[in-house]
Amino acid sequence: MSTSKFKAAAPKGVPDYIPPQSATFVKVRDTLVHHARLAGFEHIELPIFEDTQLFARGVGESTDVVSKEMYTFADRGDRSVTLRPEGTAGVVRAVIQHGIDRGPLPAKLVYNGPFFRYERPQAGRYRQLQQVGVEAIGVDDPALDAEVIAIADRAYKALGLRGYRLEITSLGDHKCRPAYREKLQEFLFQLDLDDETRKRAEINPLRVLDDKREEVQRQLVDAPLMIDHLNDECRAHFDAVTGYLDDMGIDYTINPRMVRGLDYYTKTCFEFVHDGLGAQSGIGGGGRYDGLMAQLGGQELSGIGFGLGVDRALLALEAEGITLEGTEQRVEVFGVPLGAAAGAQMPIVLNSLRQVGISADMAFGGKGMKGAMKAANRSGAAFALVLGESELADGVVAVKDLAAHEQTEVPAAELEQWLLNKLR
Repeated sequence: MSTSKFKAAAPKGVPDYIPPQSATFVKVRDTLVHHARLAGFEHIELPIFEDTQLFARGVGESTDVVSKEMYTFADRGDRSVTLRPEGTAGVVRAVIQHGIDRGPLPAKLVYNGPFFRYERPQAGRYRQLQQVGVEAIGVDDPALDAEVIAIADRAYKALGLRGYRLEITSLGDHKCRPAYREKLQEFLFQLDLDDETRKRAEINPLRVLDDKREEVQRQLVDAPLMIDHLNDECRAHFDAVTGYLDDMGIDYTINPRMVRGLDYYTKTCFEFVHDGLGAQSGIGGGGRYDGLMAQLGGQELSGIGFGLGVDRALLALEAEGITLEGTEQRVEVFGVPLGAAAGAQMPIVLNSLRQVGISADMAFGGKGMKGAMKAANRSGAAFALVLGESELADGVVAVKDLAAHEQTEVPAAELEQWLLNKLR
């Protein structure tokens, strides 16, 4: 048996969200989900791990996600499984497997939770990242693309964020991409590329445009761009999407060099960028994936979706100095029992308040008045409920307004209604 001293710590690149920051985390996550539900999206719960081939086929063998970043292992049945690096492939798999695509379309689904990528940890880039995602599957309609983008824009604005911009482009489709692919490969094969990058250019030349190395980017200045080689159908689709955004008053910038990190994107492609985050400036993004369902064994149906980073949104809020309203309030009322008899009665009082929807906590362990009131102030409660021998004898509760520093005696039998009137 080892005698070395063990000190527990989270794995590298995996953040903990602890109080009080965890309250902001929950507020951000729930706000992003809420705005999807306002547009009729329904919740879907996905497995944390899937068959490895789902991501290899769906995300793309040439992507960094599949080739370098996946947490892949063999289970006890010697099956290769992978912790989910993204959500779209899993949602499409579930839609196919459970016949959701046989029902009313589009199928509009929202999900949230952790995703896993083995990356070099840095600010905003974690090995366990938290995302909220939506997928709208089954209809190829520019209005749906605009709706998905608008959901994210409204959610960010609801959080109070202003220092971000929306970048958008079109990546064409299976009809116009092949001719552009040839033009791009012809250009790339004339460059001074290392063997690995040249191999990537052979498999998926668009991925080379996403290379962040300065020595590569310098050579890409005159590279042909997909948005200049769209066919009439894709051009009309893109113009319709941007037209809807104009009509909705959503500002955007066309970025013809944008390449998302996943291979399945077609037509509309977008990213929300916040310059206050430094190198990891993307706070969310997505696009259309018209061939993914068929690639995973389903019908030839289109889809559009996004993934919004909860971790990145938190960093953006911090960069803008924004504190979300309500995140400092843990409970609405805080019990201050003074003496053994009050300590025995207070849990019963608070239980009755919780039954009518009032959040409540109390000072445990026989704290004195000073220590209990400090705990009440730290809780963010609006009211402290002071209960001592005299209050018990008179059948009242002393209710202290912690903001106004005023105290009122309320009959114990009327406490629930009194608080409801004040808090609701």
